[in-house]
Amino acid sequence: MLGPLRERVQAGLAYLGSSAGTNLACPTIRTTNDMPILDPEGFDALGLVPFQINPHFLDPAPASTHQGETRTQRLTEFCEENDVPVLAMREGAWLQVDGEVAALHGVNGAMLFRQGRQPVEIAAGTDVSWLLATVPNFTIRA
Repeated sequence: MLGPLRERVQAGLAYLGSSAGTNLACPTIRTTNDMPILDPEGFDALGLVPFQINPHFLDPAPASTHQGETRTQRLTEFCEENDVPVLAMREGAWLQVDGEVAALHGVNGAMLFRQGRQPVEIAAGTDVSWLLATVPNFTIRA
């Protein structure tokens, strides 16, 4: 079902994804904020970019009394098991990819999560083209 859309985009059709549409641009939908309660018949996505994106990223609130996991904890755990960067974009941030050039735009920037590293801040206006050379590895380590 994703094949025809992927082919059209690879042939030059512009793709604009927002929220879940952003997740579909990734190799998988495994970094969506919505955990499916039913089998979605696979987690593969369009693979228009070789890294994962987490839209609607929220920084942990320092004064929060919430006892559950934060988005930061969830993405850190994802990266422990998967060797693929996750660009966690805050509201107001957007990614533009044109050929071999990728840049983060907007007002609120993003956090970049990578296996074995602390998350780092990515400011709006940053060239993130190097992420396009990612070779994702979703093999869960035992």
